[in-house]
Amino acid sequence: MKDIERIEVMEARIPSRDIGMDGRMQTPAYFYYAEAALAHFWRYRPPLEDEPAFEVKKAECVYHDSLYLDDVARFTVRINKIGVKSVGANVAVEAADRLCAEIELIWTSVDRESREAVPLPEDIRDWLYQFLD
Repeated sequence: MKDIERIEVMEARIPSRDIGMDGRMQTPAYFYYAEAALAHFWRYRPPLEDEPAFEVKKAECVYHDSLYLDDVARFTVRINKIGVKSVGANVAVEAADRLCAEIELIWTSVDRESREAVPLPEDIRDWLYQFLD
C-alpha cells in the first residue's frame, strides 16, 4: 500500500487473490478494503481511556465500474453522519480517475463488556467534525 499524506486516503494495488473468475475484483474485497481504509483513518483519532468498542451496523455498496488485477485503487473516507451513538462513513473507490464504487459503513459505539450502544465520546465526536462531508 502506498504511503499517502492524507489520513482519510488509502491506496492499494489489487492482488490476484481478490480477482474472480471473470477477471474483476470480487464483491467481498470491496468491503475488506473499505474497512481497511476506515481502520487506517480511525488510527488517528484522539487517544481515550475507556474508549467504547465500535461495531459495523450497516454496510452497503453501489458499484459503478470494475476493478481489475493490478489496478491501483484509491479509497477515500468521508464522514457523512455523526449521531449520538453512531458514525457513518462513505468510502469512495477510484482507479485511474474513474469512480468504481461507493461504500457506506455505519459504526455504532458500544460498551466493551455489555455490547450495549453508548454515546460517542465527545473527544471523538469533536475530532470527526473536521471530516464531516
